[in-house]
Amino acid sequence: MKQEFHLKFKETPPDSRAYIKLFETTGWNDGYQVDKLGLGTAISNSWFTLSVYNDENELVGFGRVVSDGVLYAFICDMIVAPDYQNQGIGSEILKKLIRQCQEAGIRVLWLFAAADKSGFYQKHGFKNRHHNAPGMQLNLNIRE
Repeated sequence: MKQEFHLKFKETPPDSRAYIKLFETTGWNDGYQVDKLGLGTAISNSWFTLSVYNDENELVGFGRVVSDGVLYAFICDMIVAPDYQNQGIGSEILKKLIRQCQEAGIRVLWLFAAADKSGFYQKHGFKNRHHNAPGMQLNLNIRE
């Protein structure tokens, strides 16, 4: 059953205290071990951010894009608070991030997704890269 609430979307980075609270709901910080200052720096260096707040002005969703502003963009940190998931908020964040990139004329938009989340992104037009070009990752200073 869908909750009744009103959301506010803001194209500004959230307060680092609110963001670390949301970020830690993902479990990602178990490996990254980053503090609120580091996360604040990361999101403030983004090309575009979208923060979602509930009626109590609590951060309940977030997404950001890192980009060169012309050719390439990369979606990072798509997060929706657990109590707000499966209600269309992630879809709305993603649509707005995509629209921002389209309006800027970005040519290629990438993201990494856990295997169990790929269907969500496919519903929004993302496709798996060719098997000869799936991308690679080097984990620097991350616990594995």
